[in-house]
Amino acid sequence: MVKPIRRVVTGHDADGKAVIIMDSDATNIVTSEHRPGGRTNLWRTTSMPACYGGDKDEADAQFDVEPPANGVNFRISEFPPENPEVMAKLDGTKAFGEVGAAHRVVQGARHPFMHRTETVDYGIVLEGEIDMLMDDEDVHLKTGDIIIQRGTNHAWANRYDKLCRIAFILIDGVDEDGKKRDG
Repeated sequence: MVKPIRRVVTGHDADGKAVIIMDSDATNIVTSEHRPGGRTNLWRTTSMPACYGGDKDEADAQFDVEPPANGVNFRISEFPPENPEVMAKLDGTKAFGEVGAAHRVVQGARHPFMHRTETVDYGIVLEGEIDMLMDDEDVHLKTGDIIIQRGTNHAWANRYDKLCRIAFILIDGVDEDGKKRDG
């Protein structure tokens, strides 16, 4: 079960005064039989500069791995401890396919959830520890560590005995030539 996350969202009343427009647990939660853990979308923007007006719940949208063009996704992902026997049976293409991102999976990689997105991701390890797997190396991360992931092949492996939770801010991106790899 994914840990509930309280969201407090501000806005403006009819007189332009600052008010709280939402104060409740986030409800856009994705779990899958094909991938341990869960992801909770907290907010998203669909343009740059980002719109800060209105009273719509911007996280109440179809769950996408990547943000929309010129947008941002803000979420918390939970990674339970991995069981190597279970991991060997999981299909990353099916797991990512459930959220429209099967094409992001790196086929033949050393972890079933190795993937590459066209984003710059800021990650903050909120609790636990985890290993970020790259093509040929791993880096161990623990509570308080920060990740800046820039459109690279990567996967997350919780080889430890406690749940790991990471807050991610995923920002739509392009390569150094200002282009999308897929387009």
